[in-house]
Amino acid sequence: MTFDLAHWQARFDELRAAHHVPGATLAVLTGGDVHELASGVLHRGTGVEATTDSVFQLGSIAKVYTATLVMGLAEDGALDLDAPVVDVLPEFAVADPRATRAITTRQLLSHTSGLTCDFTHDTGRGDDCLARYVEAARGVALDCPPGTAVSYSSVGYNVLGRIVEVLTGLTWDEALKQRLLAPLGLDRTMTLPEEALAFRAAMGHLGEPGQDPEPAPAWDMMPRSAGPYGRVIASAADVVRLAAMHLDGGKAQDGTRLLSPGTVAAMQRREVDVPDKWTVSADGWGLGWTLYDWDGIAGFGHDGASIGQYAYLRVVPEAGVAVALLTNGGAARKLYASLLRELLAELAGVRIPDSLAPAERPPVVDMAPLVGTYRREGVVITVSERDGAPHMVYEFVDGMKDFSPPLDIDLVPVSATVFAGTGAGPSFSEDWMPVVFSTLADGTGCVYVGMRAAPKTGR
Repeated sequence: MTFDLAHWQARFDELRAAHHVPGATLAVLTGGDVHELASGVLHRGTGVEATTDSVFQLGSIAKVYTATLVMGLAEDGALDLDAPVVDVLPEFAVADPRATRAITTRQLLSHTSGLTCDFTHDTGRGDDCLARYVEAARGVALDCPPGTAVSYSSVGYNVLGRIVEVLTGLTWDEALKQRLLAPLGLDRTMTLPEEALAFRAAMGHLGEPGQDPEPAPAWDMMPRSAGPYGRVIASAADVVRLAAMHLDGGKAQDGTRLLSPGTVAAMQRREVDVPDKWTVSADGWGLGWTLYDWDGIAGFGHDGASIGQYAYLRVVPEAGVAVALLTNGGAARKLYASLLRELLAELAGVRIPDSLAPAERPPVVDMAPLVGTYRREGVVITVSERDGAPHMVYEFVDGMKDFSPPLDIDLVPVSATVFAGTGAGPSFSEDWMPVVFSTLADGTGCVYVGMRAAPKTGR
């Protein structure tokens, strides 16, 4: 199918403006060709125009790059995915000694290790930053026991980044350059802020919904140690070229083989189902990839967010289509939903499910089994009935207590276990925040907010 560049440019411009996204870039792989589009400005304060060669922060899409490195090491025989992490990283430990001995690399890749997500620790700019991070995380509590549930974990990906360093003898940044970026010719992909200075770099923007946002107070607030889980900076076309390697059975465009077809397939094979199918549009998780099921059409990809920048990657293997959308603020999730819904329908015959929203007349739900206190590292969630309606208080505690005041969230039932929460942010959903109740493998109740599992601790 011919890609109508003029049509999609006009639609891109229209939707970007409608959703108050200051600037965005789009790369589309279809029919073996990569098409690049740009719209808006990189910085509302300076008015610098977004161009197709501009670079954006990818946020958690960085996890795909780390997973690709790890799978290459496993393919080389340097790593057993099902052996305990401590076999290759003796200094690795968590608060529970039994979990320390049980957690495997496969569990880290598929977010089933139980490791929490939100342990941010600045260990400086030195080459030892990841080693120091893993040391600092030794006392971090688990969200849930290993292997009992999927619970999104950035900590786990930093541990993977440290495994890469130990097995290659390189920093994670350098291993990424030598083993992935250079062979793929991704010369507009980098990991450090000073490297981005050589390019047109997007500034994140923050603001109230429905208004044009203002430039964020800082371009980047992540420490260097956040690299493996959240610090890759790239152009949209470079992101699509990484996806193209995975589409082509592990080969670069010039025929260089980076991964075997078997390894590529293993990364896209479902390791775990995901109860929360809305926060990152996931149906399941593979080894690094978020997995989608669009009415029987399989897809993979990932979402990412940093300070005021949001990124989306979607790949449809059977159609040979990959789309990367990089944005710098505003209602980015709404732009993603509108634009990619149209793009993937035309190019790949995919119907992306409707966004989470309650019915005009929501079902009546028995809240008694769900009421209670739920806890994960740094967060206490209290579910109750307030004035006869479901309600949730989301409170940051311990090391995260100064992150934000407690959030009061009204819950509108969608089903007996799925609720639409008020006050959704631009990175979580279009209009409503998904709040999903489930159970761990051992039968303990839990609630998912932001794809993180918080087990029930009391009534």
